[in-house]
Amino acid sequence: MPLSKDQLRRAYRQMKTIREFEERLHLEIATGDIAGFTHLYCGQEAVAVGVCEHLANDDFIVSTHRGHGHCIAKGCDVVGMMKEIYGRRDGLCKGKGGSMHIADVNVGMLGANGIVGAGAPLAVGAGVAARMDGAGKVSIAFSGDGACNQGTTFEAMNMAVVLKLPVIFVYENNHYSEHTGADYAVGSKDMTKRAAGFGMLARKADGCDFFAVYDLMTEVLQHCRSGAGPASVELDTERFFGHFEGDPQRYRGPGELERLRETRDCLKNFRATAKARKLIDLAELDAIDAQVMQLIESAVTQARAAPVPQAADVFEDVYVTY
Repeated sequence: MPLSKDQLRRAYRQMKTIREFEERLHLEIATGDIAGFTHLYCGQEAVAVGVCEHLANDDFIVSTHRGHGHCIAKGCDVVGMMKEIYGRRDGLCKGKGGSMHIADVNVGMLGANGIVGAGAPLAVGAGVAARMDGAGKVSIAFSGDGACNQGTTFEAMNMAVVLKLPVIFVYENNHYSEHTGADYAVGSKDMTKRAAGFGMLARKADGCDFFAVYDLMTEVLQHCRSGAGPASVELDTERFFGHFEGDPQRYRGPGELERLRETRDCLKNFRATAKARKLIDLAELDAIDAQVMQLIESAVTQARAAPVPQAADVFEDVYVTY
């Protein structure tokens, strides 16, 4: 079914918000006002949005250390996120999570995670809950290509198959596990076939093409929501910044980043497809661009002015009260 204009506007707005949120963080981190490691999501926006545009608040996702894009795509408040990354008291997690540990269970975002491959078992647990609920909900584990070599991922995949859970393992293959190329580190050279070996549906698409991601997820989600068991999706994408902020990226080839930004930019690809298929007036997308820039500017201004946690706050939120 073709996307409506409202759906197209929303998808583009989500991708553009992720892009400008990350581009602005790239500048703000250089000021020294933001503590801790930060891993930016620029370049991979079509994956997060192409997946999450299908989801409701009571569908679950589990993220990675590179989690800002997943948060925004799942509906986390942008201002609250910026405050959290700045370590402010009224941030999304009260300034205690920072960049790598943002979560908002109210929208089904179960958290970013600083440990490679650690999200898959959590998604399986959420998948058990979704299956017991019986309402056709799903659980999604985002991970990079590096996580495809982790034992936790293998164990989670096997359990999801054995229990026939509505879990989708989304590999964002940006070709680098930190600084090591996937073509070297993935022994089988094919993580999609490796996932299929567990006995689950396994598919692959161009992660720099929002429409390809969205269409593939339509098929995969129908499979999982129907009770047919788990699935794996490999999405071939790119990251435009280093593994972390400050990464000199000496593993990149000459002109590689410039080439990727020119030929593999999912926002440029979205606009080109929209124009070629006459899906939406590009002037509408330009207007969205301006609105997003205002939102990001406001988020930074509010984050800078927000209060920091107090010493006594360390004793709060230590235990969950049911």
